[in-house]
Amino acid sequence: MCLGMFMAILDIQVVATSLPAIQQALGISRDAMSWIQTAYLIAEITAIPLTGWLTRLLSLRWLFVAAISLFTLASVGCAASGSFATLICFRVLQGFAGGALIPAVFSAVFLLFPLRLHPAATTLAGIVAVLAPTIGPVVGGWITDSWSWHWLFLINIAPGILATAATPFLLPQEKVNLAEFKILDRLSLVLMAIALATLELGLKQAPLDGWLAPRPLLLFAASLASGWIFAKRTLKAVYPVVELTTLRARAFAVGCGLSFCLGVALYGSVYLMPVFLAYVRRHDAFEIGTIMLVTGVAQLVAAPVAGYLESRRDPRKLSAFGFALFAIGLGMSAFQSRTADFNEMLLPQVLRGVAIMFCLLPPTQLALGALTAAQVPDASGLFNLMRNLGGAIGIAVIDTILYGRTVGHGEALRDRLIAGDVSAAKAIGLDVQLFLHPPPDVTQATIEAYVRPMVERAAFAMSVNEAWALLSAVALVALTLVWFWGKPHARS
Repeated sequence: MCLGMFMAILDIQVVATSLPAIQQALGISRDAMSWIQTAYLIAEITAIPLTGWLTRLLSLRWLFVAAISLFTLASVGCAASGSFATLICFRVLQGFAGGALIPAVFSAVFLLFPLRLHPAATTLAGIVAVLAPTIGPVVGGWITDSWSWHWLFLINIAPGILATAATPFLLPQEKVNLAEFKILDRLSLVLMAIALATLELGLKQAPLDGWLAPRPLLLFAASLASGWIFAKRTLKAVYPVVELTTLRARAFAVGCGLSFCLGVALYGSVYLMPVFLAYVRRHDAFEIGTIMLVTGVAQLVAAPVAGYLESRRDPRKLSAFGFALFAIGLGMSAFQSRTADFNEMLLPQVLRGVAIMFCLLPPTQLALGALTAAQVPDASGLFNLMRNLGGAIGIAVIDTILYGRTVGHGEALRDRLIAGDVSAAKAIGLDVQLFLHPPPDVTQATIEAYVRPMVERAAFAMSVNEAWALLSAVALVALTLVWFWGKPHARS
């Protein structure tokens, strides 16, 4: 099951690093290119909260088999796509199947294992959930450089076939309950899909158009209205599509809040590093992935320690430690220089890698460990949904900072250079002697053409640092949340 979840999460990252190759091969416009990822994410975020209902309908066993089978077949379809429209259709199927796989695995931790094995099972699932985004860039870059973009999808086939063939024999047999179809609240299902899809689209568009522009506002209004009606209808339903009443449990509500903050910080950091390394440091995808492997190694080293402590210490204190360390690691990156590379990024990455395991494993136990078996599938869907929503919102805010602040920083640097500020010349990497004594035979236009890219990269680096500071602040919010409102659940 973890193998299937790993491929589903990895798929997002490996495709993200190779979008230009796919764009060129299929003749996709730059404006439409992002839909390769957006189509997947919308389908995924819609499927995640449905996992509880799908588990009651198909049983955990056959839900997983159906999801991994669909994911594998859709991967074949993506690799064989000869047009943009065909690729998007298969990406939607891929995303929906991948969205069902993730909460199914976390449900299995609490449904299939006795209490004494929860820490070990949670650790394994947690490693897979956070390691895939970290190694994704290096895998995607290596595949694109070594083979072709088709292999970004073909690598899913062998693991998919293995998981599809093995899980029916390894998971316990349960009855399929097709009567769930009859009692399905179809209107609530449609409302939930509209709310999540319009929210994802609004978050995609807001950094480009502006958060108060007509199109994002209309999308956010549609999301809010449909989400409000969905919640009101679902809370009154005898057979709800998603069991929202679980949020009344204090530990679960806090766990969802921590999952949201983790999503902002985790996906935000995985997004910021490649952006900085590609645009400012001019590294290719493989070099970026190699640098980012430090976080993955730190996660692997910290995972058994976090798993060991999880069964022996208060999950609230472990979560507080994790988010405090995460805030430090993120905050250190907020002061990185324009020339930052592997050495300067090493310690912050190590701290973040260690922290991530403590930000995921104890909050998962805090949120799901005290629930009944009947509550776990729906709760797992909500818990994982909050992490994905946090990532979507975090990346949208980061893009807003990068798009909105870079121009202002660039103008400020330009004004300082015109005024003869030597520190500004040093900040953009311009030789001080060249700045103070420009060659007499060089025109002003030539000087501006030479200096402009340096100003743009320096301004962009300043905006990236502000985004790192924002992520650190979110980790501190999570620390406050777990410390003042979290409460350890009773262990049986």
